[in-house]
Amino acid sequence: MAKHNELGRDGEIRAVAFLQQSGYHVLETNWRFGKAEIDILATKGDLLVAVEVKARSAITFGLPQDFVNPKKIRLLVSAVNRWCETHRWEGNVRFDIVALVREGDQWQLEHIEDAFYMF
Repeated sequence: MAKHNELGRDGEIRAVAFLQQSGYHVLETNWRFGKAEIDILATKGDLLVAVEVKARSAITFGLPQDFVNPKKIRLLVSAVNRWCETHRWEGNVRFDIVALVREGDQWQLEHIEDAFYMF
């Protein structure tokens, strides 16, 4: 497995563990619709939370969350809309980002709630 794929997979595993420890119920990981993939779908109370996980080994070129661009947001929104239709979800939806940076053996994690909105 390529190093960047391994970093992303490790980041997603850490993000899932963090969310579960924070009281979220993880419904699905890596849910796909067309070209879009939702890294984590979770609930907290009556709220559906779609989480984009971004992991980096350094912040030389920017913070992990800086790599969630408008095209990615459009894809995520379309995938979440499809998931809601498929699962007949009629409640509120929130989009979060879990940004991780690994420096050696140390990980820094930032959970950004309401990172962007459906449009």
